[in-house]
This record gives sequence, C-alpha cells and structure tokens, in this order.
Amino acid sequence: MRVHHLNAATMRPAGTLGGRLSPTEMVAHTLVVERPEGLLLVDTGFGRDDVAAPKRLGQPFRAMVRPALDPAETVHAQLVGLGLDPADVTDIALTHLDLDHAGGLSDFPAARVHVHEAELSAATAPTLREKARYLSVQWAHGPRWVTHTTAGESWMGLSAVRALTGAGGSEGEVLLVPLHGHTRGHCGVAVRTASGWLLHAGDSYFHTSEKQTPPAPPVGLRVYQRILAADDRLRRDNQERLREMYAAHASEVTVFSAHDASEYAALT
Repeated sequence: MRVHHLNAATMRPAGTLGGRLSPTEMVAHTLVVERPEGLLLVDTGFGRDDVAAPKRLGQPFRAMVRPALDPAETVHAQLVGLGLDPADVTDIALTHLDLDHAGGLSDFPAARVHVHEAELSAATAPTLREKARYLSVQWAHGPRWVTHTTAGESWMGLSAVRALTGAGGSEGEVLLVPLHGHTRGHCGVAVRTASGWLLHAGDSYFHTSEKQTPPAPPVGLRVYQRILAADDRLRRDNQERLREMYAAHASEVTVFSAHDASEYAALT
C-alpha cells in the first residue's frame, strides 16, 4: 500500500503582513492511498469545475484566500501525473464539506463518499450562518454518500468510527475521528499504514504549533479560526483533546492539518 501526499490548492491569503498575522501561503493537503481494493482519497481540494469556473467560488472567498486555481493542482490531474487512473478512485473520505475540501467530488462520480452524518446534514440543510461555507453545486452530480455516526470505538483515546476495513483488517484501515467544531460534523481521517498511523486532522487546527502545548499560532490565524467555527467552544475542546492524544502517541501517529504548508513540505 502506498500513500501519496498532494497539494490540491495553493492559497496565498490577503492581509498577512508578511506572515505576522497569518501564513503567507497555505495548501490543501490531500491523500491518495493505493489500496488493493482501489484508490482512496482523503479530501479533494478544488476540482476541475472550480478551476474552469472560479466565479462560482464567490468573490469574497477568492479575494480573501486568493487560491491559485491551477488545473495542474487538481487531484484528477495529479493522479494522471502519477500514472494512476482517476477511474480507479473507489472511495473518498472527507474531513468536512467546506468548498476547498469537496470541490473535486464531481471529478470522481463513481466513488463512495464517506462523511459524518452531521456534516452532510449541515451541508444539505444548512442554517443561515452555515450557508456561506457550503457550495452545493460541488455535489450536484449526486455522490454515492456513505454516512457515518460517532460510535463507541476508541482510537488513541479519541472516539472513532471505522469507515473502511483494510487488507487483513489492518493496513489500509480508515477511521473517521470526530473533531467537531470547525463545522457541525468535522472529522479527522486516520489511515493505518505499514509504518504507523496517519491522521489527517482537517481544519481542526491550522498551524503546526497547535499540536503543542501551549499552542502559538499567529494572532490573525487564531481569530480566523474562531470566526469560521460553527461551535468555537467545541472546536477548542476537541483541539485540546487532539493535543493530549499527540503528546501521548506521537511515536505511533503522524498528525497533520489540511492547510499548514510546513507540515505538507515535511511529508513530501
């Protein structure tokens, strides 16, 4: 089983004051996992339709985040570049359905899309506050949704739910790890590899220092996360639980977020 780390969307946010307020560059860290059963994606970044019609992302979002929207950065294009067939994508596990994570769903219409049921409910029946963050046209093709609920299973001291079994029940196993708060049903996605676990923590944190105690993100990024959160108290509580897990199990699990460019560079 091979795992590829891809950047599916370079973003250069406005108003960073040279990195003092927030990072000057962010990524959309996605995974491609080669399993015997087919290819698994963890998140998708922006898709080909987003690149072809960037106006659909909205002017406020584009002005604030300033995504490159490079066709070569779409997961579909990068799979072809790796010599892999996009038609072999059988499953997509999503941390959440924000528009910079779910844009590529339509590039893989036959794939099963694994998501926490609370997140799908938020995206398909959003509150007034939630409407701005979801872009229903990204899943207008009618994905093969597979919803999951939080179960009693424990993983590294955190609650989890098995989304996909692996070869022999081990390598290639995929778990959704509820880390709600950023969105209503936000999850991390844990993948078991031959050398240990990977945890794609999504947007549960944005800066690598937030894995440590005390966290030290730039002040602008700290404020940005609070503004974006569907439930900021829950987000902060789950971020603290994530720090506790990382302190106890750092030798067993590699933790990275969706947007920290330094974490992405370290893994590629």
